[in-house]
Amino acid sequence: MTAGARTADRDPGLQPERTRLAWRRTTLSAAVATVLALKAALQGGPTVAGVLAGAVCCALWLAFLGIAHLRVRALTATPRPPALAPRQASAAVLCAVALTVCAAVLVV
Repeated sequence: MTAGARTADRDPGLQPERTRLAWRRTTLSAAVATVLALKAALQGGPTVAGVLAGAVCCALWLAFLGIAHLRVRALTATPRPPALAPRQASAAVLCAVALTVCAAVLVV
């Protein structure tokens, strides 16, 4: 089978759909991490540091949600979506890593 024949058999709509679902799963995971971090921050009574860390977690989650929403819209707008911009990819990774660190600090 030649490379041209494999390309013709491939459904171009499947990859964007899988990518869209991956963005949704990652956003849901970040939401769960944020809720657990807030629960840990408020357990035993609210403190200034706990509330501040919880607010940072919420802000990071909202930023990640915004990036994910833009990407999902781009994936559904055209049959052949554009590649993810390096700036958006860097922002998404930064939000995810910072949210992980913030949630870990609150839990430990």
